[in-house]
Amino acid sequence: MLVALAANLVIAAAKAVGGLAASSPALLSEAAHSVADSLNEVFLLAALRRSRRPPDRRHPFGYGKERFFWSLLAAVGIFVMGGCFSFYQGIDALRKGSEEHLSGYIAGLIVLGVALLAEGGSLLRALYQVRKQGGRGRGLRDPALRTVVAEDGTAVVGVTLAIVGMVLHMVTGQVVWEAAASLAIGVLLVYVAYRLGRDARDQLIGEAADPEASARIRELLRAQPEIDSVEALFTMKTGLDTLLVAARVDLAPGLDSERVEEVAVRIKRSITSAFPEAEQVFLDVTDRGSKEAREARESPAATGERGGA
Repeated sequence: MLVALAANLVIAAAKAVGGLAASSPALLSEAAHSVADSLNEVFLLAALRRSRRPPDRRHPFGYGKERFFWSLLAAVGIFVMGGCFSFYQGIDALRKGSEEHLSGYIAGLIVLGVALLAEGGSLLRALYQVRKQGGRGRGLRDPALRTVVAEDGTAVVGVTLAIVGMVLHMVTGQVVWEAAASLAIGVLLVYVAYRLGRDARDQLIGEAADPEASARIRELLRAQPEIDSVEALFTMKTGLDTLLVAARVDLAPGLDSERVEEVAVRIKRSITSAFPEAEQVFLDVTDRGSKEAREARESPAATGERGGA
């Protein structure tokens, strides 16, 4: 990660110098893109380190959501520093036009060519890491890795757009091509920032386990001979590989208090054994006919309906 950060800073500086020398809006947009990527890698380093801290008294469920918070900041950085600046460069180029400096453009294209090779290699490494962690479905659950893949992918596309815009500007003498490339880079970055920010928001608010995992947990509970019915099941991701499980169950009649405690401990152990990510498991034993049980059965979380204003 530190090597990638240093490489991004060098690429950003080269793009900025080339963009200023050639007065190229597309190259300046890519310079802002690289600066945003560098800042985001700082955020991701913080996320990786801070999310590994163990639970404490202030945060009994751990610091797993730190990854989601820093990923949200990375999305904001992509939007503000990359997308907005690219829009500004494109609009400003259309409004003012720009003078051609052929030597500057050639140097800028060389910088972009080197950047394309570097970003392409980084993207291949990130995709290999995704495959190593279980493929697209499982590997991209990590918000840090998902952000890296998104950054590298947009960097490759952005550099390609900038090269095309600059070449067409040189061939036709029309700055509109570079302006269009800058605007296209801006649209791309804003879209990626929106997708990353939406995912981080969902996870920060408190996202439930995927439906398949929830169904398996419910079936495991129903399979217990002492459980008469599962009135409600609540799950929430507390980190990348950690899960909170809370269930309200109705036990079979005739169990004394000591037996209930033994059964509860055994059921919790069976859940954590089948689902290692379930670090926190809570069982609430209720009477099936009680008001709490009826409310649990009718709640949006229990029925699968969407609630809230």
